[in-house]
Amino acid sequence: MLAFRLCARLDIKGQNLVKSVNLEGVRIVGDPEQYAVKYDTLGIDEIIYLDTVASLYQRNSLADLVARTTDYISCPVTVAGGVRSVEDAKALLRAGADKIAINTAAVERPELISEIADKFGSQCMVLQIDAKRTEHGWEARTNGGREASGKNVIEWAQESERLGAGEIFLTSIDREGTRRGLDLPLLSALNLCVGIPVVASGGAGSAGDVADSARAGASAVAMSHVLHYGTVPLDDLRLALHDAGINVRMAA
Repeated sequence: MLAFRLCARLDIKGQNLVKSVNLEGVRIVGDPEQYAVKYDTLGIDEIIYLDTVASLYQRNSLADLVARTTDYISCPVTVAGGVRSVEDAKALLRAGADKIAINTAAVERPELISEIADKFGSQCMVLQIDAKRTEHGWEARTNGGREASGKNVIEWAQESERLGAGEIFLTSIDREGTRRGLDLPLLSALNLCVGIPVVASGGAGSAGDVADSARAGASAVAMSHVLHYGTVPLDDLRLALHDAGINVRMAA
């Protein structure tokens, strides 16, 4: 069985690492490169860089940051935000990214999923879904959660898997930044309907929340607040998950 992964989610706006609540309003946290190096030193399993306004301005400006960061860290890096073409993906992979996550551009042109998967392999192609609860389930949102897509999250995830996505990066907008726990019904429903790994994000506030996400079917959890503000030290989190029976990689 593959180990449950602990990922650091680093939301970027301009040159700053920021933190939001429900994907709205931001607080500046610090220098994203310094935080990435710190988390790598502490043994994080993966770094996820997300340009929070890239799709809004139809650009991705993270290549330089990725290139600088990957000179100093050894863990895998996923980059999300503003990727609109195979060429955009190629530039980020050349800069040192291991995986590319797309949201808005995939909703607008689903065949981009297949184009990236065919060119670089499904293991590089991550579908990013920002999910908002509705009276009928969950809807995928685009442009940093600002725009309704009309797509049902479960159906969209299934379609993306058929098109070649190798992983789903799922954020619950309703839980993001709240520290009230992840959206377990959403995770469970998605896990029943797709066969690819799901990275869960939005709402982690304790080791128990993270363990619950693993039990609900997530293959990894992407955390921001608990790491940025030191709510749960990474070593303590690993130990708590191990004691709870979750298969995690223990730091050397």
